[in-house]
Formats: sequence, C-alpha cells, structure tokens
Amino acid sequence: MDTISFTKMHGIGNDYIYINCMSGEPANLTQLAKRLSDRHKGIGGDGIILICPSDVADFKMRIFNADGSEARMCGNGSRCVGKYVYDKELTTKRLITLETLGGIKTLVLNVKDGEVDNVTVDMGCPSVDPTDIGMNVTGSSFIDAPVITSKGSVNMTAVSMGNPHGVVFTDNMSTDYIHSLGPELENHRMWTDRANIEFARIDSPEHITMRVWERGSGETMACGTGACATAVAAVLTGQTNRKVTVALAGGDLNIEWSGDGHIYMNGGATTVFEGTIKI
Repeated sequence: MDTISFTKMHGIGNDYIYINCMSGEPANLTQLAKRLSDRHKGIGGDGIILICPSDVADFKMRIFNADGSEARMCGNGSRCVGKYVYDKELTTKRLITLETLGGIKTLVLNVKDGEVDNVTVDMGCPSVDPTDIGMNVTGSSFIDAPVITSKGSVNMTAVSMGNPHGVVFTDNMSTDYIHSLGPELENHRMWTDRANIEFARIDSPEHITMRVWERGSGETMACGTGACATAVAAVLTGQTNRKVTVALAGGDLNIEWSGDGHIYMNGGATTVFEGTIKI
C-alpha cells in the first residue's frame, strides 16, 4: 500500500487536504477525495487540493470536493496554495500565477516573518451570462429573478466566478432554512451541473454577512468565490458599494470589484497540521 504526505490547511475555515503532486498525481482521485475528506474515518475536510506543475502558469491547482466531484475553482483554496508553495520553498516569488479549471489566477503573497500571512487574489472578471454560468434559462442574465422552491418564491442572482453561484439575499440566516433550501437550490433544474448557493444579509453598504451551501460539500465555513459572487450580486442589485467586507462563519474576506472589472479578494491562509497516510 502506498503512502502519501499531506498538509491540512484552511482559508478562514474552508479546510482542504493539500497534496504535493509536482512529481505525479495519486490514482483514483474521486475515491481518494471521498475517503480522506471523511471527518470521522479520514483526515477530514471540504475536499482535497492537488498542487501540480503547469505549462501555462507557475503552478496548477486541482480541487476535488468531499463527494469526489472535481471543482473548477476555490478562492480560499487558492490562497492556501500560495502559502504552501512559498512556505515549502517551491518558489521564491511573491507574485505567482495559478492555473485552475476556472482560468489562470494571479496571487500576491504578503509575507510576515518569512511565511505567508495573507494573500490577495485577482479573481478575474465575473460574468452574469447564463451560458458562462451553466444555466438552462433564456435571457442575457439572471439578476434578482424569482425561483419557485418548497419554501415559496425566492429571488436569486446568478454569477460565474469561474464556477457557478446563486446568491439569495435574505434576513433569514437560520440553519434550518439554509440546510433545507441549500440542497434544493444546488440541485435545481435551472443549472446544467448544480451550483454553489450563497445566503446573504446586507448589514450596510460596506458589510455583508454570508453563509454558503457549496456544491458537492454542503455548508462550509467559508467560500472565496462565493464571497466574490455575493459582492457582485450586491452591487448589481444596488445594495452595497464596490468594496465590502464579507463576514463568513470562518472569518472575514475583503472583496473589491475594481474599476478594471476584476474582483480582488484578500484573506488569510493557515497551516493546521501535516502527516502521512496510507492510500
């Protein structure tokens, strides 16, 4: 039986198992992600993230959710990859590019006492085109549009950050509401391949509180792309400024929809522990 080394990391509570795959990837990644992510019988996490070589960027990130499905992008995960490659001396750069299925992202590594303390990620430009998002709807966008659910009609704004998001603005942030409506909206027939669902409360023009139901993982403590999508949706519906703090269960992210059209996300990245496991 083979053994692999891993590093458990989190970005404001969004925790993944990071594996150095610069010399090759393990086999059976879907099953490996399911087993390692199990919080009772495995290491525990929202999924696994592979750090791989890239032909078009400094590094490549592959993400497998806890259910074994491969994700296109993870904002919190990308910050942790930045910390991993710098702290592990895989690079000496403080500005790196990262290939993902959601496009190439640029990371600025902010170093303190020789280690990465926080990371600013250029998340690229959001899209509200239903084709980009992966939606079975007509029209050029899906902004503040009604969706019929078992809880009645809710208004949703759909945004792509390289992966699909549906943002629901609500004052009801209860667990019962989110855990019943989250999976229903994730699997709604409007999506071609499910979606991440954000439940957000506007606290002020500069502050949003958010909980997220992630595609393939259920509720998680944070979602970087979800925070970006929520900030975009809040601007599009006229509720906030273009620079906001998004408060999640795991901590805060600072999001700015810049005048150049790009979304910039800043937040922390933390190493929890390291080890080896038989696979």
